[in-house]
Amino acid sequence: MVLLRRLIGDALRTRRQGQHRTLREVSSAANVSLGYLSEIERGHKEPSSELLAAICDALGARLSELLREVSDTVALAEQMSGVLVPVQEEPTGQQPAPVPAASRGKTAGRAVRQVSADGTVSVQVRQDSPLKATLHTRVRTTDRDVVCAA
Repeated sequence: MVLLRRLIGDALRTRRQGQHRTLREVSSAANVSLGYLSEIERGHKEPSSELLAAICDALGARLSELLREVSDTVALAEQMSGVLVPVQEEPTGQQPAPVPAASRGKTAGRAVRQVSADGTVSVQVRQDSPLKATLHTRVRTTDRDVVCAA
């Protein structure tokens, strides 16, 4: 299941980082505590519509744009049957398949699958645990990448 609060948080973080702004700058402009904004970006808290509008305003973004981006990611996840499925346990004594070197770093030791890539859009699923998966979509445009994680 894709959590809406994680998609919203990731979209907000992507916009903030794309502007090279700190949490402190945006939290001050939105009149929200730094810690609460951090929890929203990490998907731990779900903001009210009023707070989300204030954060978008502080980022110079339209609420409709942010919600459209999140909606597109949800729609993509819904179209991919079997993307967010529990990891199959390996029989006792066998090691799980290694993660490719290109996918290591934060994902080391976790199952990572490239689900789709067509040159402009790529989708990758990281299985964090049997009950938690992260869906990453990357949309390539002519001047920048837009990354969204669910």
